[in-house]
Amino acid sequence: MDTFNYFNYFTEIEEYFWRKRGAHLLVSPLDWAILETWQKADIPVAVVQKGIDRAFESWTRSRRAAGGRQMKSLAYCVDAVLDAATEAQEAAAGSGPEVPSSRSNAEPFRREELKLYFERNAKRLRRAAEKQKTQAASHSAEMSLRFAKTAQKLDDYLSLLDVPGPLDLEDLERRLTILEEKLSAALFSSADEEVLLNLRREMDRSLAPYRRKMSAEQLSQLERQYLQKRLFEYFDIPRLSLFYLT
Repeated sequence: MDTFNYFNYFTEIEEYFWRKRGAHLLVSPLDWAILETWQKADIPVAVVQKGIDRAFESWTRSRRAAGGRQMKSLAYCVDAVLDAATEAQEAAAGSGPEVPSSRSNAEPFRREELKLYFERNAKRLRRAAEKQKTQAASHSAEMSLRFAKTAQKLDDYLSLLDVPGPLDLEDLERRLTILEEKLSAALFSSADEEVLLNLRREMDRSLAPYRRKMSAEQLSQLERQYLQKRLFEYFDIPRLSLFYLT
């Protein structure tokens, strides 16, 4: 997967699903969690699109399509995408060494664009940290400190954007992923039980129509991504990965 395609992962798949469906549809928290699960499993965009094609072909032959219903969620595509990913892995295993591509070395993001992204995220984190200081809950001070430390790290990473020569985007993404994972762990461990309970109820309602169609492993990964997304939204803190820049 080339660099531009890699960092436009969500946008490309989202737009492809819209085109297949024939109508613009707001992507739900469940759909975003599914996209994040595929992204973390390193399933290439082209493979996801192949799975979506198959899912729509199957849907077209179903009773629901005959009744005029449209596919509403990427959840219907999960099995087809994973099947396509398995086939791609098996094909790659027997295809010999990969030939290096001759793609352009142009950076997919302007450095000024990256700086604004870091600065904007740091500002949101500091705002969230100040908000936590006003809360009476025992965990709020710890959360505030974590948000503030993450904002400071983003400030520190601004210097990486000024180095001469090409940017090492893979290393930058690793750093941001580590920061985001630490934030996620803090949210899961420190969030109020009532908040987590309400989000789990919401998640169960969203997943109810699809649970029987998914394996235990698929559900576990999806539930984790869903709750992570909703916790970040609840505390109004940004996702840090370069995937969210686009």
